[in-house]
Amino acid sequence: MSKTAESKVKQYRLYINGEFVENQNREMKTITNPATGELLSYMPMATVDEVQTAINAAEQAQLKWEKTPAIERASHLREIASKIRENEDHLARTITEEQGKLLSLARVEVNFTADYIDYMAEWARRYEGEIIQSDRPNEHIFLFKKPIGVTSGVLPWNFPFFLVARKMAPALITGNTIVLKPSSDTPNNAFEFAKIVAETSLPKGVFNLVSGSGRVVGNELASNSKIGLVSFTGSVETGTEIMKAASNNVIKVNLELGGKAPAIVMNDADIDLAVESIKNSRIINNGQVCNNAERVYVHEEIANEFIEKLTLAMKNTKIGNPLDEETEMGPIINEGGILHIEHLVEDARVNGATVTTGGKRWASEGGFFYEPTVVTNVTQDMDIVQKEVFGPVLPVLTFKDLDEAIALANDSEYGLTSSFYSKDLDLAMRVCKELKFGETYINRENFEAIQGFHAGWRKSGIGGADGKHGLQEYLQTHVVYLQYNTDKKNP
Repeated sequence: MSKTAESKVKQYRLYINGEFVENQNREMKTITNPATGELLSYMPMATVDEVQTAINAAEQAQLKWEKTPAIERASHLREIASKIRENEDHLARTITEEQGKLLSLARVEVNFTADYIDYMAEWARRYEGEIIQSDRPNEHIFLFKKPIGVTSGVLPWNFPFFLVARKMAPALITGNTIVLKPSSDTPNNAFEFAKIVAETSLPKGVFNLVSGSGRVVGNELASNSKIGLVSFTGSVETGTEIMKAASNNVIKVNLELGGKAPAIVMNDADIDLAVESIKNSRIINNGQVCNNAERVYVHEEIANEFIEKLTLAMKNTKIGNPLDEETEMGPIINEGGILHIEHLVEDARVNGATVTTGGKRWASEGGFFYEPTVVTNVTQDMDIVQKEVFGPVLPVLTFKDLDEAIALANDSEYGLTSSFYSKDLDLAMRVCKELKFGETYINRENFEAIQGFHAGWRKSGIGGADGKHGLQEYLQTHVVYLQYNTDKKNP
């Protein structure tokens, strides 16, 4: 790249206390396009002092923000949502270029983010405390719902723009302030979000954005004594480190970690519906979603037909440039992601598995693409069945009856999402009771709703997000016992 071309590459700046911080003498990280290898931007690497400055700004702003009526806080959120919609195309292209998400899905993410912020703003008049009955004759017991204070969020790269809102919106509407760290793979969209915030009337210090390494920025956002809650979305390994860092100050931790979602297909299922839904659930965002279908259990009576149709569907997936409207699947985020997928597929193949389609990289110049893959003749103990692939790979196993299917599905260290395909309501009701996962999708693809509650069991996380219960994550209780005197006369 020539010096002239390089000078045109964006250089983003930290956003602290309502101001963008200059980058003089600062270490910068290069951000590239995973589909082409093109240099997109330079990301600033924040120091511990700068993270602490952001936290201090959030702490100072929170005192006034908490006293601002919730309905006024909502108006600020709606202003941000409106500006997001005004910048839909620019934001969507930013997401696609740095993350490899299909442009059509990036547009969905942008609009879904705006909808999410508006949805959380609607809670301004709806979240409530309680009046509790007292055992004493002259006493009232009040339970107030109050903000936690300064919160922090450490973001993933797979739905980077939406996760800004998922952590920011419930925090702000409930009177908290926030400091966010974007993923070092996909920070550009978060900085564009900060530019939008800077154009609104949101008070300084309520929203702050600091980028950099997890060991520096992420650790400080989890371990600083002024933080009341840290919310993280990402791997189990990093989530464990977040918990350790937060434990020193007994900070509240909210974690959305990995998933290994099972899909159970019964012998009475609509096979075409199951194939389409499972395929779409596997290749969405290029196979990089924590609630994607990650393993399939199909009844042995229909296994041959199902595998044949699933193999064809995955094989016919159109791979290519994510900016092309006809493309169905784009690149993996980076070389490390590709190597992880290759290792799991090759390990299964060496141990007797059969690859019915895919199983290798898709040729491209400078990009990280992997073919949609179906793997059969696998066993429950294989890594490809037990470990999260985070790529367009589907291992398929068979079962004899529902008892066996449920046991196999529950045999996992993860517990985020699951799915079930059958026309039998009785069987559907049974899996609702016996599957040990935070979410179950019946006869449809894996994708949650704003008003639901996205939360995992076991190593898939602690706490959750979305809906009423997600809002409650950002609140704490204050119970007041008010004793009054009935003998007092009027003045």
